[in-house]
Amino acid sequence: MSALSSRPGRFRPLVAGGVAFCLASFTGSALAATHCVNPGGKDGCSATIGAAVSSASPGDVIQVWPGVYSETVTISKSLSLLSTVPFAAIIDASNQANGIWVDGMSAAPNPGVANVVISGFKVRNANFEGILLTNASNVTVEGNAVIDNDRSLDYGSGTCPGIDTTFETNEGDDCGEGIHLMGIDHSTILRNEVAHNAGGILVSDETGPTTQNLISQNYVHDNVLDCGITLASHGASTLISGAPPAYGVSDNTISMNVSMGNGTQGAGAGVGIFAPFPGTTDSGNLVINNILLNNGATGVAMHNHAYSPMAPPVNFNNNKIIGNVFSGNGPDNPGAPTSGPTGINVSSAAPISGTVVEQNTFDNEGIDIGFTAPAGSQLNAHFNNFSKGTAIDNGGSGSVDATEDWWGCPTGPGGKHCATIQGPGVSFTPWLTTPFASIPELASRFFHR
Repeated sequence: MSALSSRPGRFRPLVAGGVAFCLASFTGSALAATHCVNPGGKDGCSATIGAAVSSASPGDVIQVWPGVYSETVTISKSLSLLSTVPFAAIIDASNQANGIWVDGMSAAPNPGVANVVISGFKVRNANFEGILLTNASNVTVEGNAVIDNDRSLDYGSGTCPGIDTTFETNEGDDCGEGIHLMGIDHSTILRNEVAHNAGGILVSDETGPTTQNLISQNYVHDNVLDCGITLASHGASTLISGAPPAYGVSDNTISMNVSMGNGTQGAGAGVGIFAPFPGTTDSGNLVINNILLNNGATGVAMHNHAYSPMAPPVNFNNNKIIGNVFSGNGPDNPGAPTSGPTGINVSSAAPISGTVVEQNTFDNEGIDIGFTAPAGSQLNAHFNNFSKGTAIDNGGSGSVDATEDWWGCPTGPGGKHCATIQGPGVSFTPWLTTPFASIPELASRFFHR
């Protein structure tokens, strides 16, 4: 587990600099210029990153040399912003709102910005988000360390003094977390370390739909007040006339991340998927092949708290949780409590469908899967390797299809040393008589026989 050290940059399969420069070659045109930044502005370079951004044309590349840059960087054009040495270019945003803001809300002449690359930086000490992305497409945030942000948070009162509530409608209790995507599509958050912020990575929809993004291979740890990775449908920005109740968070992929030690002081999950009130949408998201360890609340939490057939509908359907490893997570938070440490908890006041929980491995959890939903709802749970506590706890009127799972022993649920079922409406026949083998395990067996 040495790769999971708390030291920035240890969880890095590839080097930021090399990857970033390859990425940059695809984002600019043949006429793109390269700008340089170094402390003191020596050798014709800019002394601040902001000055280089201001002077750059769309498609240009900005290379930033090692040093501490005490500023906030706002990007509203297509650019590649690259640290020449991974983590050696430090954006210290002390007393600033953000470290880096990709601002598509105010981009001239039309809102929206596309084709931005941010790679290799350490971003620290911002009052709110370390990296904030709003109303943008095709953004790549790769190989950064986003550490010790959300400094304005007053956790005792659940407020974030100074945050702009005209467009950040629901971040008062977390200051926006370390990395925040809002109104973002077709973007990639890859191989970053996100640690010691209020929360880790937040995906929300105040200023537009947030859809078809990839969040992969990040090391998200010790963000002790909130979740590691959150997909949350929030109320629309008051800046947008005629906006719907919420734009929606949909069809995003959360893959191959390590989310551990988050929410230990604030009941935060490893991954949270939330459509909290009428009119919200959090649908079609895929949580696949992640490691979810020792978080303060569940490994994965899915919550909808308010529903009325007379109110705007809730779309909380077709979310899939596949191929993850769960161990040592806590009980769900007071809004959707479970009776003990829990791997996955799905709690919805609204009817839901298409929820799939497959090919996961659970260890050291009191409850592997909790499900509470109204009649007509169904959770499909197949090919999971359950631990030997309560595998399924169905606390509502919905049903659970838990056929073809491994219950910890060959004789099925309730057998000697087997996992058990709590609640009605759980089908479990037939079951697996040996543990389910994942694709990597099968490949390993094939190549080493």
